[in-house]
Order: sequence, then C-alpha cells, then structure tokens
Amino acid sequence: MEPVDDPGPTTAQRYRTFAEIEAATSATYAEWAMGVAGDSLLIELIDELPVPKRQVNLVFAAARAAGAAVGGYPEFREWMLDHWPAVRRIARARSTQTNEAARCAVILPLLAALPQPIALIEVGASAGLCLYPDRYSYRYGDRELHPVDGPSEVLLAPKVTGNVPVPDRMPTITWRAGIDINPLDVNDPDDMAWLEALVWPEHDERRRRLSSAISLAQQDPPRIVRSDAVAGVRALADEAPEDATLVIFHSAVLAYFSTEERETFARLMAELPGHWISNEGQSITPLVQERLSRQPRDPSLFVVALDGNPVAFAGGHGQSLEWID
Repeated sequence: MEPVDDPGPTTAQRYRTFAEIEAATSATYAEWAMGVAGDSLLIELIDELPVPKRQVNLVFAAARAAGAAVGGYPEFREWMLDHWPAVRRIARARSTQTNEAARCAVILPLLAALPQPIALIEVGASAGLCLYPDRYSYRYGDRELHPVDGPSEVLLAPKVTGNVPVPDRMPTITWRAGIDINPLDVNDPDDMAWLEALVWPEHDERRRRLSSAISLAQQDPPRIVRSDAVAGVRALADEAPEDATLVIFHSAVLAYFSTEERETFARLMAELPGHWISNEGQSITPLVQERLSRQPRDPSLFVVALDGNPVAFAGGHGQSLEWID
C-alpha cells in the first residue's frame, strides 16, 4: 500500500502492482485488479474518485458491499459498469478500516513484556476489535495462551519463525480506548457489514474470526474517540491512569498519513510517556527501516517495532510472526 501523498503511479499501475504483489492470497482480487489495470473504461470511472478513494481494497470492497458477486473478471466488469453509481457512493462514504483481530498476535509478546498493568490506546481503531488482546486465545507453535477466565472463541495462531518471546501469562489491561477519524460501532449492522465486505473473498477463516470478535466486543463495547491521531492521542494520554504503563499502538494506519503527518506523529510518540508499538508496511516508517539488521524475504511483510526499534516481521493480517533475533 502506497502512502497517500505519493503522486507517482497511475491508477492502472497501482492496480497492476496490487495484482502482482499484494493479492497473492486472493485469486479473485488478483484477477479483478489485473483486469482493471488493462481496462481503460473502468480506469476512467475509478479516476472520478478522489485519489485516496481509488485504493484497490476500497473499490473492491465497495463493489462487494453493493452486491458484486465473486467470480471472473468479465462478469465483474459487466456488473461494475451497470452499478458504478452505487459503488462510487459507497467508496466516497467509506474507507478501508480493516479491523483484523489477528494483528493482536503480533503485539501481544511486547505488551506482556512491559511493566504491568497496561493502559492501552489504539490509533486508527476502526471498531476497536484490536483493543482486546487480553480476551483472545493464542497459539504460537506448540504453546497456547488463554484469557484468565478460560479459552476464548477467538483463537489467534500466526505462523511463527525465530525466537518469539511467548509470554507465560496475559498482559493486564486495566484501561483501554481508541481513536479514529471515523469510528465504527460494533452494534451498528451497517458498520459491521462494511467490515465483512473488507475481508477478501477467499479468506473464510478471517470472516469467521471477525464474526466471533464482533460478538465478543458487543458484550463490552470499546470507547473510541472521533479525532485525528495527534489531538486524540494527546487527550487520551492525559486521561490514562498514572499507575498503569501507557502503550500506544497502531497497525496499517500510517500509510494514510502524509509524510509531514507521520513525522509529527513520530515526534509526539517520542514526547509522551510510556511506549509506542507500530505494525506498519516497510516503506511507511523510514526510521524503523533504517534500524533493521536484515531485510525480510517478503516485501509485503509489515515491520513490528517497539519505540521505533524493529523487533519482528509480520503478515499484514497477523497471519505470521517472524522475530528478529
């Protein structure tokens, strides 16, 4: 995913790159993206949208939310031409707020290693499903970890490589809150239908996990503040209890910031007390990239960092965790 302030690639190039690199786990999206890349008529329609709204994930999710069936590109193209006004309306109104609970698996070892208890703030929280890392179950290789009240319906089991510091016990989170420019409500059927539309067609396990995580969050809906990142973090950090370790984290969020916004945010993270956990694409956090002792084999992997120092590579949806020894 390219940063929003990158003026370089054309829409066709972005869709082709997505088909060749990012859509490795979705044959449907790979076919659709490659088809769109060579289709001047659909490119012309997509270019009606503001640049940030032309994102492949967003357009395809908007199409599926409007009723597009999973199938080959010829059928998808015909459907898009017939239903473009509905797709355009949804794409303008929504954003890619993928709320993948499995991303908790890549930050849990860090949370558990910090002084307890934890006051947790998530930036770009969407519906807040990643604010509950202590309420999911985990399997790291042959080791399992469960919430204090027993196994959770949500089991997160990333493929692990390297010496992942699997904790012996769950972190103790005594306070939690999220920030989002457009929060989603776990009790709003339309918002939750949009989250489901964001799950790629072949990702049935992710769809089941999403449903279970939503059910869990509905029992104790998270507090999510509508705000930009910098102002929201400052305000929430001031509210966090002083007897808890403040931890601010985010996953796949900074790609939507301009370069200047990222720099401002990084400075704020350095100023605030507590710790900063980031889980972002390799090109998104240059300082973290510069500190890497080695490069990952897969360019699509995210880099997990603690206070700006890289500790692991992770699958974008939390499906893998490779610790940097």
